Parts: sequence; structure tokens; C-alpha cells
Amino acid sequence: MNLSTNEKKLRYRETFKRLINLGLTTVCLGLEVALFAYYWQVQFRWSVVEPLRYFQGKGHVLEISIYAVLLFLLSSMYGGIRLGYLKNVELIFSQVFATLMANILIYAELSVMAAQPFVPDVFIIMMVQQTAVVIVYINVANRIYRIIFPPRKLLLIHGDRPIENIRSKFELRKDKYIITKTIHVGKGFDAVCRAILESYEKGECNAVVLGDISVTDRTPLIKFCYGHSIRFYLLPKITDVILMGAEELHVFDSPMLVTREYSLTVEQRMVKRCIDIMGALILLVIASPFMLLTALAIKLYDGGPVLYKQVRCTLNQREFYIMKFRSMRTDAENDGVARLARKNDSRITPVGMFIRKCRLDELPQLVNILKGDMSFIGPRPERPEIIAQYLEVMPEFAYRMKVKAGLAGFAQVYGKYNTSPYDKLKLDLTYIENYSVMLDFKLMLLTLKVLFWPDSTEGVETEQITALREEQKKRQESTGRRDEE
Repeated sequence: MNLSTNEKKLRYRETFKRLINLGLTTVCLGLEVALFAYYWQVQFRWSVVEPLRYFQGKGHVLEISIYAVLLFLLSSMYGGIRLGYLKNVELIFSQVFATLMANILIYAELSVMAAQPFVPDVFIIMMVQQTAVVIVYINVANRIYRIIFPPRKLLLIHGDRPIENIRSKFELRKDKYIITKTIHVGKGFDAVCRAILESYEKGECNAVVLGDISVTDRTPLIKFCYGHSIRFYLLPKITDVILMGAEELHVFDSPMLVTREYSLTVEQRMVKRCIDIMGALILLVIASPFMLLTALAIKLYDGGPVLYKQVRCTLNQREFYIMKFRSMRTDAENDGVARLARKNDSRITPVGMFIRKCRLDELPQLVNILKGDMSFIGPRPERPEIIAQYLEVMPEFAYRMKVKAGLAGFAQVYGKYNTSPYDKLKLDLTYIENYSVMLDFKLMLLTLKVLFWPDSTEGVETEQITALREEQKKRQESTGRRDEE
């Protein structure tokens, strides 16, 4: 394979892809901004109070520009402009949600400028029209994108463990990835490298997936792919995730990475606690009417207790009682066995189903936040019995308790309710090792989107277990935990 030719082809392809993506998303945002500009000219600007004469001239451009920037930032945050990365329905949902948030913020701004609440009917009409534009345009744009950039063909390099789990993940995105060929790493470094080059030359593959293989086998393959400008996808191990957040030091004449013995500095803990207290107090006041109605609905349905208390673990595995509005029957766990809610769980009451969908059952946890047991953002707290099951086969699960448990977290934003424990651990560690106040604010905003996405409230599938299967435990013991070697 000609190295320089391959590099040029890849560079050209990626540049072309980014330009197409930028052009298609710019048109979508431009159409939405054009609708706002129209309503600004014919409706909104006449309601601002005098003496805001400054809007007679360049002020019009300024206000429209503010809306455009706001829409772009929110679209970037919620993934509305990630054409080719998200599924069609997710892309539409993300962009519509970003547009809704932008319209709410601009509505608040214009209400202040008008010195009174704007009549919302025009905003609602504008939102409906923008939603129609987004639905139609993204369907067309995504189809164009898929035609120009078909799914990437992958060569999966795997070890002794079954590859069905990896295959199933990629099969969820057949529009973006297709595993066309597999090879066992045990065939040897030279044989695997020849297979990679031959696959590229024949056009069978244009990227490599380094699956669940040991670090010893993985390292030379990473160097080979990097040296030959071959795109590769890596399924990170826990040690990889920890190193993602390492700080780079230049004390000597060679780079050095350091991971500190504490996860959050004292300044970060103080700021985080202040945000938790202020946020919980404000939300308790705002949510109090909804909490009262929820409590009444639960009580009237079956006369049972309104709140459900359960022992969970937080920082340093300290136990506390988490509070929720009860969503299950009062005899849901009479057998004393700890288990997560399953998809279509018969133990959940009709009222419980509704408050789970709306996340109203989580509101009492604001009291837990005020008490200091939890934070707004952090790994979701688990029950001690389930933690014990995880620790038997996955000792690294204890790492997620290096910070305080949270009402929402990285795993809830970027994963699903039924994401595997190992993957949830890696997501939570990503948050811990990359913590910042700005990351907390970003996750808070992203959580608003997650609340309305159905995958976030689904239970685990019937055949999915909450801890690793016993045979997985035996397999890990027999292989000597080679995944971390």
C-alpha cells in the first residue's frame, strides 16, 4: 500500500465529508433563522418598548444574529447538527429540542425587552413551522449524506471472547458501520497485518476495529494502523478511560502523565456543593405543585405509602436512604431479592408508569441533594447488594464511588437504562476523570433532552441480567482477566 497516496485519499475524503456536513447543516439552521427573521420583522420587533430606537438600524441584524448563535450553540450541544452520526429520528429529535430551547430563551429575552410577557401564540406557530422544516429537511439531507458516504466497511480484530456483543453494537448502526470481515488476533501479528493491507487493497474494508483483545496484542496493531494511516476504532479498557483524564506534565525533557490520588479538588467540591444547594432549593420551590399532585395520585390509587426509601451507596461506598415517589406495588419485593426494573415490569403501577416516564418519581431526591448524600451530577447510586454482585466479577466497579452519587450522570446522558454494567462504569469513569464545573452544566442541559427520550426510561430486557453472568465470571477467572493485561 502506498502510504502517501493513502494519506492523501483519507485527508481528501475527511475534508470533503466535513464540508458536505457543514453545508447541509448550515442550510437547515439557515432556514430556521430565516423563519425567526421573518417573524421578527412582522411581529416581534413592534412589541419592544421605547426608547429602543437602536433596533431601527443594525439592531435588527444584531437580534437575528443573537438567535442564530444561540441556535447553533444549542444544536451543537444536543447533537442536532451531527448529520451522519445520529440515527434519523434521534437527529430530528435533537434538532427540534435545540430549537425549542433556543425559542424559550429568546422568548424570555424579548419579554424583558417588551417589559411584559410576550403573547406565546406567534412563537408556537413559528415553532411548528420550524419543526416541519427540520423534519422534512433532515430526512432529505440525511438521505443525501448516506448516498455520498455509504456505511464504513470494518475489519474486526478479536480475541477468544465471543464477538456477538461487539457485532450487536455495530448492527444497531448499519447505516454507518458494516463489519464485513473478522480475524482472530491469535493468527499472529504478521498474518493480521497482511489481512488488514489485503482488505484495504481489495476494497473489502476501509477501517479496523480493535475489539476485546489484550493490551499486549493491541499495542503493536495500534502502531501499525497509525503508521499506515489506517483508521481504527478502539473499544477502550478501564485503564484507557482513566488515562483520558490524566494531566500532562512537562517537568523533564519527556512528556509525563499524572493521575491524582483524589478525583475532585477542594475548590471543585466547594463550587459543586454550592451549585447543589442553590439548585435544589430553587427546584423544590418550582416543583412543589407537581410533587403534591404526584403524592395525591399515588395515595388515591392504592392507599399505600407515597414515598419509597431504599438503601443506596454514595461517596466511598457510604450508605444512605434514597427517596423516590413509589412507582411499584407495595409487595414488589416481598421476596427480599434486589433487582432492577425490567422492560414492561408487571410490578409497576399505572400511576408509576406515568411518573417514571415523566421522571416525577425522582423529585424527592432533591432532598437527598440538600442533605449532602447526592449531587445533581454524578454516577447513579446503586444498592449495596447489587454492588456486591458487581464487585465479585468486576472489582473496578468501586472506582465509580470515588465521587458523590448523582441525580443524573454521564452514563445516563450517553448510555441507556439497560447499558451493560461494564460500559456504564467506563462512562462514569469518563466523567470522574474529566470533571469540571462546565462539564456539570453541560450534562445538566443534556439531561433535559434525555428526560424526553424514551430509551432513558426503559427497563432492562427480560433476558438481560443486572450483574455479570456466572459463566462470564468463570471465563474471566479462566483467562486470568487478560483484558487488562
